[in-house]
Amino acid sequence: MLKVLEIFTSAFWVKYGAILADGLIDTLIMTFVATLFAYLLGLPLGVILTATQPHGITPNAVINRILGGIVNIGRSIPFLVLMLAIMPFTKLIVGTRLGIRGAVVPLVISAAPFIARMVETSLAEVDSGVVEAAESMGASPFQIIWKVYLPEAKPSLVLGGAISVVTILAYTAIAGSVGAGGLGDLAIRYGHARYETGVMVVTVILLILLVQLIQFLFNRVSAKVDKRLR
Repeated sequence: MLKVLEIFTSAFWVKYGAILADGLIDTLIMTFVATLFAYLLGLPLGVILTATQPHGITPNAVINRILGGIVNIGRSIPFLVLMLAIMPFTKLIVGTRLGIRGAVVPLVISAAPFIARMVETSLAEVDSGVVEAAESMGASPFQIIWKVYLPEAKPSLVLGGAISVVTILAYTAIAGSVGAGGLGDLAIRYGHARYETGVMVVTVILLILLVQLIQFLFNRVSAKVDKRLR
């Protein structure tokens, strides 16, 4: 209990303030860089999965099954196992297995399949009548995706984005256990290994606050883009 109360003292923040600030910044960088690249892979993948479904705008059972299988495999591997398994590949791509760069590659590979399914689910909520109307007017598949699917699914895509960012944030904490840096690394090195309970408590509080802030911001954005609420 006394260790926890240390977080209310100036001595604690003089000793650990800079370390915690650096850990927070590293976590934010890992989260948002990984989210960006994961969406660059996951968003098109989710669109293709939707379009190639049996009742999609460009049905293709072979492509759908292959991509669906890849996505399912990617989602089934626990992040820590994946991160350790692809360390040689990570080093080949970014030149290191550790730190922020070493974490981004497995974060992207792990999150992209999850995002693809989130996107597929969001696009499935689009009214089929709107899609059929666009097809009847001669719209191409690309036009339907760009002007119908994505705009109509925007509120759901934004809310799915919140889930994706929070999931990646949680993965960064796991990555910290194997030298990726960030708040997870601090929790392991100081909170667990050195029994600095105050550092552990602060890292948990910061992660909780980040999750709350992310969810709040995405909820606000989703409400603004939702035509049904206007």
